[in-house]
Amino acid sequence: MVKKHKPAAPNHRPLVRALLKWFPAHARDLPWRRTLDPYAIWVSEIMLQQTQVKTVIPYFERWMKALPDVEALAACPSDQLHKLWEGLGYYTRVRNMQKAAREIVEQHEGNFPTAHPDILALPGIGRYTAGAIASIAFDQPQPIVDGNVIRVLARLFAIGGDPKEKTTSERFWSQATELVELARTSKRKGGIPVAPDALRFSGGCSLLNQALMELGATICTPANPACDRCPVRRH
Repeated sequence: MVKKHKPAAPNHRPLVRALLKWFPAHARDLPWRRTLDPYAIWVSEIMLQQTQVKTVIPYFERWMKALPDVEALAACPSDQLHKLWEGLGYYTRVRNMQKAAREIVEQHEGNFPTAHPDILALPGIGRYTAGAIASIAFDQPQPIVDGNVIRVLARLFAIGGDPKEKTTSERFWSQATELVELARTSKRKGGIPVAPDALRFSGGCSLLNQALMELGATICTPANPACDRCPVRRH
């Protein structure tokens, strides 16, 4: 049974600090967490849409060996591109990725854009993916809201309603924005925790957003959540 959290207090900084402390010690070692390359992070985020992590890992690793950068993706023949994607489905995703790669080559000299509006303007990149790239690769205070984050925030802040409804959706985005802004300025004793040797995090915003996703994926699950192991159960 899911424990009902009391609505969080107006001061959410202790909650943010708890997540910043918890995540580096409990983060799964995933290949896209071993780099801050925005291209690799982008590839992983697109692959993870509608697809489980365990399925994506071998696809991601094969892709990065074959197409290690934006230029390689932009120039890739369509038959090779579809072969690398074969089995993931939703082929519009990979076609949009190549369109975006070619746009980056043509408009940004092959350099992945760092400004959030420029990332968001790329084909196939929506609000969530742009926020993920900007925060994870560049430590920008951009929120991310996916199914895992929605579940965590709904339980933690007692947010009800249909997440697909505009007003409710904006409540989730607003709350996520507040937390990532706090992560940008949060200071723990000893500073931001050091990541395990294999993993790389760009800073507090990167840690906070990934902590929310990890919490939803591994502890605050849809069924049988492990509330006794929740790092923010007292918040």
